[in-house]
Amino acid sequence: MKRKGILFWIGAAVFLAATFLMTQVVGNQYPFFAGYVILQFIVLAVAWSILGGYAGYVNFGTSAFFGVGVYTAVFLAKAFGAPLLVQIATAAAIGALMGFALGLLTLRMQGIFFSIATIALTIIIETVITNWRFVGGAAGIQIERPPTTPPFDNYVQMLFFVQALLVVLAVAISRYIQNSWIGRGLQALRDDELAAECTGVPTLRLKLMACVISGALMCAAGAPAAMYLQFANPASAFDLNYSVSALAMSLIGGTAHWSGPIIGAILLSATQQLLTVTISSEVNVLLLGVMLVLFVVGAPEGIIGLVRKIFHSRNEGKE
Repeated sequence: MKRKGILFWIGAAVFLAATFLMTQVVGNQYPFFAGYVILQFIVLAVAWSILGGYAGYVNFGTSAFFGVGVYTAVFLAKAFGAPLLVQIATAAAIGALMGFALGLLTLRMQGIFFSIATIALTIIIETVITNWRFVGGAAGIQIERPPTTPPFDNYVQMLFFVQALLVVLAVAISRYIQNSWIGRGLQALRDDELAAECTGVPTLRLKLMACVISGALMCAAGAPAAMYLQFANPASAFDLNYSVSALAMSLIGGTAHWSGPIIGAILLSATQQLLTVTISSEVNVLLLGVMLVLFVVGAPEGIIGLVRKIFHSRNEGKE
């Protein structure tokens, strides 16, 4: 286990070094625009998997947390001129509080009732933001980026690297949860919540923890998006596609292992970026739906489960 941990952190360091080197060497700005989106979806998919994968509570409220992260950054930038790191930290804190409140209100619900409650959360918050004139209301608001700080030549390059830092943070937290007593407890309640409670597993506390951590990461992922787009409006910030994409990426990659959502997010978001450039952004939704149906029917445990099944079959064949 210690060896795997060392390898993980070496890989994380290499990844961050590569992304930083990319910002210093690559002159074309498009790779940073596309790369930012891919990294953003990795964070969202990993965050979704903490509650939806480990605990088995299907959450359609990703867009609510993402949108709150966007508008937290908008409010802080307009009211106080707060720097990006303060925007992200504040968004994460608000996301944690939202997750805790959502957990208290809804986690005694199960199955479809919990999922419907998370959709209602998105509608309620979007309605509030739509009627809040200080942050632009329904018409949206233009955002002016602050001056770029060295060693970055462009603000998008800095956002790209910041999102890479969030990826490492989210993956490290997800990996820790899976390998700790928290992950074992969440797996127990996912398999059979009543049996887990009877054996002494603190199911409500674990679900609250999963909600808090997942919500904090989703809001943190949304905070830089305001500066990335230089514009925010409720329709795009609370777009239900964020919820569907995070769910699909996690399921396609596989929720049984922390690396599954990463694989699913890279595969889907990279393909979507390619289709946006070559064909049309409207094809993205079709691709998402087709791949989700294919994997749910053909490989319900995702890519990770499919790979494990292939290796298991080969090992049995050798014996």
